[in-house]
Amino acid sequence: MLRIAIAGASGRMGRMLIEAVNSAPDLTLSGALDIAASPVVGTDPLAAIGGQSSVRVTADLHEGLQSADVLIDFTRPAATLAHLAACGRSGTRMVIGTTGFTETERATIQAASRELAIVLSPNMSIGVNVAMKLIAQATAALADTCDIEIVESHHRDKVDAPSGTAQKMGEVVAAAQGKRLADIEVHARHGHTGPRTPGTVGFSAIRGGDVVGDHTVMFLGTGERIEITHRSTSRANYAQGSLRAARFLAGRDSGLYDMDDVLGLRQALFSAAPTA
Repeated sequence: MLRIAIAGASGRMGRMLIEAVNSAPDLTLSGALDIAASPVVGTDPLAAIGGQSSVRVTADLHEGLQSADVLIDFTRPAATLAHLAACGRSGTRMVIGTTGFTETERATIQAASRELAIVLSPNMSIGVNVAMKLIAQATAALADTCDIEIVESHHRDKVDAPSGTAQKMGEVVAAAQGKRLADIEVHARHGHTGPRTPGTVGFSAIRGGDVVGDHTVMFLGTGERIEITHRSTSRANYAQGSLRAARFLAGRDSGLYDMDDVLGLRQALFSAAPTA
């Protein structure tokens, strides 16, 4: 039985992860973390779904991690880095779905992975990660003849833009052309911008309502366009992908992995059809 701790227990994603772990026959909830000011500290994390356990939500990282094999973290960068340091001390593996890291913060995670097994992904959805492969293939075929734009929509409470998933899609587009995203990305067009610079990748972010997450990569050519879109209608897909990532880490002591590793997508998604 794999023992799972959840960070951000009172948040929407935290509550869904707790419910998903509780429903999985091969997993058990061993800890739940939240900030000291959270009203759920000291309560049973399963109470909200009509369950009962001996676990109590805590702000004490040592207490929350002491019996966990894996911590699943969808919080904020500063909190995740504090959890990372605690996991380094306890030897607890991590699944990190937090977004908005700076390059320096990502380097900190990379360094920690020399001693700790970590899955880091801006989107744990299986469908999104398949879409990434489609985007790479479309870019390889179309980048010379199309302009590429990335549009993402999220709920009104999301605090970072563009989303980590949109940023990752941009990195996939850049890598498929042998480029660095930082050299070709364009954000926040406003006013008299002049004509579009060829070879750039534009980003647009929409915030409003309760949108879980929509992402579209547009390949805009002359007389035609192709759009690759993924829409999330529930956070359940993120939760199930996170549990799959936690299972992947079982038995691994170190290394930095992503959902390509978890899902076996590291090689090309499609292979040539056999000839007769």
